Amino acid sequence: MPLPKAPAKPATLVTVTPELEARPNRKPTARRPATKRAASRKAPALLVSAPAPATAPAPAPAPAPVAKLAATKVRALGSAAKKPKLPPDPAPRKSPSRRDERAATLFVLDTNVLMHDPSSLFRFAEHDIYLPMITLEELDNHKRGASEVSRNARQVSRSLDALIASAPDRLEDGLKLSALGNRDASGQLFFQTQASAVMLPSSLPVDKADNQILGVVRTLSEQHPERDVVLVSKDINMRIKARALGLRAEDYFNDQVLSDTDLLYAGVLELPPDFWDRHAKGMESWQQGGYTFYRITGPAVAGMTLNQFVHFDGEMQLNAIVREIAGRTAVLQTVRDYAHVKNAVWGITARNREQNFALNLLMNPEIDFVSLLGQAGTGKTLLALAAGLVQVLESKRYTEIIMTRATVPVGEDIGYLPGTEEEKMQPWMGALEDNLEMLNKTDPGSGEWGRAATNDLIRSRVKVKALSFMRGRTFINKFLIIDEAQNLTPKQMKTLITRAGPGTKVMCLGNIAQIDTPYLTEGSSGLSYVVERFKGWAHSGHVTLQRGERSRLADFAGDAL
Repeated sequence: MPLPKAPAKPATLVTVTPELEARPNRKPTARRPATKRAASRKAPALLVSAPAPATAPAPAPAPAPVAKLAATKVRALGSAAKKPKLPPDPAPRKSPSRRDERAATLFVLDTNVLMHDPSSLFRFAEHDIYLPMITLEELDNHKRGASEVSRNARQVSRSLDALIASAPDRLEDGLKLSALGNRDASGQLFFQTQASAVMLPSSLPVDKADNQILGVVRTLSEQHPERDVVLVSKDINMRIKARALGLRAEDYFNDQVLSDTDLLYAGVLELPPDFWDRHAKGMESWQQGGYTFYRITGPAVAGMTLNQFVHFDGEMQLNAIVREIAGRTAVLQTVRDYAHVKNAVWGITARNREQNFALNLLMNPEIDFVSLLGQAGTGKTLLALAAGLVQVLESKRYTEIIMTRATVPVGEDIGYLPGTEEEKMQPWMGALEDNLEMLNKTDPGSGEWGRAATNDLIRSRVKVKALSFMRGRTFINKFLIIDEAQNLTPKQMKTLITRAGPGTKVMCLGNIAQIDTPYLTEGSSGLSYVVERFKGWAHSGHVTLQRGERSRLADFAGDAL
């Protein structure tokens, strides 16, 4: 079809009117498709130097009008692009860095963080989380098995599946971490959907999972320079390599109860020298049940915790436990002196102040949970066994003693052990055998036959159980001793303590300076975890034993080595 006759004046080539330029943002309305006549009428606007048809030659425009026409055509094309008949440009994909300027940090999680704490996805407050594809692949490789790591990997996979199911169409835009009820996690979760294009040094093989994660971190850092991209890993070498490449890397700190073990709750408070001078005014005192009670009001109450032991070594000596706290007022109760022979527990007397405080907790029926910390030789296991034997065999408060511990070897493992559950646990219970032997010798008048009968009776009431078979059990009226508790994770500690039924008392013993588990520290140990979590509960108590009583050789070795 021949093109129509060109207009005589170049000014008529412009199709933009002042009315159209005045309303460029007007919402498009449905119009009829453009006809061939309309299309042919606009064709010359796209061909500035097109020759005129042979049938009607048109004079060439002057140079000045051409420049003006070209500038007008640019405006015309810009206005035509806004017309609804042209397809709109595709919307750019949302970047995680441009979602919210408030969440300035994007944390890239290593696989070991998820397997260490399956709830770590929801521990980063308002910040966003990015999961590389190799992380999901490693989770899949570790999901099989009955170990703690395998269970954590399966739990993480279930959490990710639930998050995706909550918003399946928002996978590329980010999933809200609060969708599963975790209101503290207000950030979003992003998955890797494209391959990393950043090359790492040739010394780092690309087929290794750690190096692939490092490549993802570098890619994110270059693509989003306005945002802090941080790698979170429990692997020390991984963090070292990241810092060597100029990338930010941090350890996972949420599982640590405290950053400095010197701040760990000791359970004992020394009163200031001017305690009586500042608190004697208005003090109330009375006696009840063989104990003396003091109701005090003053500044020292602010530093006290419920069931915390306080002592004053001045002229008016005081050893007491905090029984009540109400504002600036506290009620102190004097403790029983287990250092005296008349108060001996299965022939054992306290040799120092901390041991006396520990026996007050172990012998108190109102205290359901006791934690004892201390270095080797401070008497933790001996005191717990002596208190357990008295309350099982004499007062009949509990039916039996159950003792368990984490089976973590100090050196090389000796392999599988034959026999029943108790026979397999026997090599791990050397401390139990040693302390039972000492307790059985505390009665010199019983004779050889008497000690043998007592030994048989004791062994019939002391049961040794393995941690592997604790899940699902319920202990009723038991005296449960968890030895070497520093080698347990917080989740394992929760599993054990929640086994306690009515009338059961739980003791956690350990030394956080002797952690043998490779993935635990003093701040993340289950023993530190329960000490801080049970602090201040009305039915729990804690004491840190300071002085060793095993022998002078053991005391010197503990300090010098």
